[in-house]
Amino acid sequence: PNKVLMSQAREALKGKWLLGIKVTIVYFLISMLIQSIPTFGPLASLIVSGPLTYGLAIFYLAFSRNQNPELGKMFEGFNTWLRSFKAYFLMILYIFLRLLLLIVPGIIAIYAYSQTYYILADDKNIGINDAIKKSKEMMMGNKWKLFCLGCRFIGWGLLCMLTFGIGFLWLVPYAQVSMAKFYDDVKGSQPPQP
Repeated sequence: PNKVLMSQAREALKGKWLLGIKVTIVYFLISMLIQSIPTFGPLASLIVSGPLTYGLAIFYLAFSRNQNPELGKMFEGFNTWLRSFKAYFLMILYIFLRLLLLIVPGIIAIYAYSQTYYILADDKNIGINDAIKKSKEMMMGNKWKLFCLGCRFIGWGLLCMLTFGIGFLWLVPYAQVSMAKFYDDVKGSQPPQP
């Protein structure tokens, strides 16, 4: 159950909240800096979003598995920039194409592809389209569970707004580690591949 995943996330964060907060601050600073670039901000954001998201998946997956990653792990996506950029681009493209049909298929696609970066982080040899396909397979029957897990953080998000956003420094690592725990849970429940 999601309640258990969140409990496991809190356990993984115990004594390590500061590292999660540092990663959140660095991520937000990079995002704001990139968006503030006149004219080229959106293009720069497109170029670094894939590697940064991939790096965060690597970091939080290691964090959730009690591997004590360092702050620099969040930049590992830049070591394989082309791979992480392609994954980001293809996911955005596939989601956009589904959004052209209707909003609901687009939202379903977001959940279907949500595990792609974790899969890429777990298997450095898997192809991008194979990772996207595997994510879709993993999420069959699990989209609602992930949606419900995300909903569990809405109340916390509202409380964080009352702290002028400062509470997000704790909420973001909590949510990210919970999502990584979700990935491991769903991955563990998959039947073995032939």
